[in-house]
Amino acid sequence: MTVETPTRLPVARWLWIVVLIGGIVLFELVRRTLVATQNPNFLPSLILLGAAVVPAAFLTFVASRRLPIDLGTGPIALAALLGGVIGTVVAGTLEYDAMQRLGGLPMLVVAMIEEAAKLIVPAAMLGVARYRHGPANGLVLGVASGAGFAALETMGYALTVLVQTRGNIAAVDGELLLRGLLSPAAHMAWTGLTAAALWRWARLGHGLWWFVGTYVVAVALHTVWDSVGGLLVYIVLAVVAFALLVLTTHRLGELRPDRATAASRT
Repeated sequence: MTVETPTRLPVARWLWIVVLIGGIVLFELVRRTLVATQNPNFLPSLILLGAAVVPAAFLTFVASRRLPIDLGTGPIALAALLGGVIGTVVAGTLEYDAMQRLGGLPMLVVAMIEEAAKLIVPAAMLGVARYRHGPANGLVLGVASGAGFAALETMGYALTVLVQTRGNIAAVDGELLLRGLLSPAAHMAWTGLTAAALWRWARLGHGLWWFVGTYVVAVALHTVWDSVGGLLVYIVLAVVAFALLVLTTHRLGELRPDRATAASRT
């Protein structure tokens, strides 16, 4: 049987800079208009742009790396949209039900639920034969799912801050900035790593414990992130997660075509 060799997504390596700068310009344009006119109709645009610009730019950055993947922009965008919506809905529902039963919810349980919820869409796409080629596909789809989850979660936090501060735009800006800057090395990195490990296990027929170990690491980082808090802790955890993601991306990018093809065989 002829097996199609994974290719590289034809995305310019500098496109993420355009996405980032363009998004920042649009965000600042909306923010200045909101401040000048005091028109609350601009608030949804402000929150949407503030929550989505950095995740979109980082997703574009990862997709444009020299990885042996055969994904178009459509599946990646779909993973981001569905991964965000389904992930937040499933996680929110499970967390709410658990809190009702237990009267509280340990951060470890929150991390376990959210890290599993973000894998739902990537795992479903693993069932589509054309998306099964190698762990690099899993990495990109996992990062996409994490991006959608992070953006929607940030929008929720920003809206909460807006209500709690009775319309303090500066407070909203601060929340969007902090969560936006840290999102690539949080939800996006964690889900990218676990999805890559899931692909490796599913496609190569071994590596179950590698997947379990990666999931445990993601849950541990997530738990500390939620439990300890503080900018310094966030930075340290972000460096660790981002370093793991960079290492994984580099290793996958070094796969030779023959090895990538072998990895895609059932």
